[in-house]
Amino acid sequence: AETAGADVLIITHWRRNGDGKMERIPVKKKNYKRYISLYVMMSVSICYYVVYRYAPIFGNIIALKDYNIQAGIFRSNWAEPLNKYFKMFFESPNFRQLLTNTAIISFYKLVFVTFGGISLALLLNEARKKRLRQTVQTASFLPYFLSWVVIYSISQVFFSQSTGLINHAIRQSTGETIPFLSSDKWFRFILIMTDVWKEAGWSSIIYIAAMAGIDPALYEAARVDGAGRLRMIISITLPCIKNVIIMMLILKLGTIMDAGFEQVFIMYSVPVYPVADILDTWVYRVGLQQMNFSLAAAAGLFKSVISFILVVAANKVSKRWGESMW
Repeated sequence: AETAGADVLIITHWRRNGDGKMERIPVKKKNYKRYISLYVMMSVSICYYVVYRYAPIFGNIIALKDYNIQAGIFRSNWAEPLNKYFKMFFESPNFRQLLTNTAIISFYKLVFVTFGGISLALLLNEARKKRLRQTVQTASFLPYFLSWVVIYSISQVFFSQSTGLINHAIRQSTGETIPFLSSDKWFRFILIMTDVWKEAGWSSIIYIAAMAGIDPALYEAARVDGAGRLRMIISITLPCIKNVIIMMLILKLGTIMDAGFEQVFIMYSVPVYPVADILDTWVYRVGLQQMNFSLAAAAGLFKSVISFILVVAANKVSKRWGESMW
C-alpha cells in the first residue's frame, strides 16, 4: 500500500496485461473525514467504556496489596504472600454460603425470567385482538422502569406480616400470619417473583420482535396440514426464535454472578442472611462498611473470573447446539 497525500489511501492491486506482464492498479479508498460526525457520536460511548469499564480494571491490583486508603494504590505495600486476601476469602466461613446463594438466586432468575419472557411473548403473539395485545404488552413492561425501592414498597403492601393484604386474608381465615419478607423459606420466592414481574415484560419485547420476522407461509402450510396452535408453537415458532433465545442466554450468563445486588440489598434483612446474602452484598459490607478494600477486591475479582468463564463456555456450547437444539 502507498499513501498519496494526507487523506487518501492508495491500495495497489496487481493484474496481468495483454503482454503477459504484471501491472499495478491503484484503487482509491473513500476519505475517512466524511464519517467524522459518526466518529464523534461514537466517541461518547467509547469514552464511557474507557473511563467507567476499562480504567477501573486497574484498581483490581489492590487485591494483591495491603491497601491503605491514605497511601493510595501505588504506595500501599504488597501483600505477603500475594494471594493473602484470596486465601482469606476462600477460607472464610461465609464463602460456601455466599457462592451457593449467588448461584441459586442467579439460576432461578435466569430460568424464570427467560421462561416468563418467552411465555408472555407467545401469548401476545397468539392474541387476535390488536388493542388487547397492545394494552397487555404496555402494562407488562411498565414495571421495568420502576426502581427496586418502589417495588419493595409495593411488596410491603402485599407481603408485610403486620399490614400486608395477603397476610390480612390469611389471618382472617387461619388466625396466623406468614413472615414472607423475613422468612428463609419464603424470601427467595419473593425475590424471584418480583424480578419476574419487573423483567419478563421487557424481555418479551425481544422475543416478540423475533416472532414478527417468521415467514407467515410456514403457518399457512401448517394449517393446511391440520396443525393446531400448540403444534405450530412447538414446531415453528420456538425453532425459528431459538437463535435469539440462545443469544439472550449468553448475554445473561455474563451477569449471572451478580444475582441482583440492588434488589437483594434493599429487600433483605439479618434473619434471611443464610439464604439471601450474596457475593455483592458481602463485598459491600466488607469493603465499604468494614473498610477492608483488599479483601473486597479479591472477592470481586473472583466473581469476575467466574463470569468470564461462564460466558466463554456458553458461547462454545451455543455454537455446538445452535443447529440441533430442537
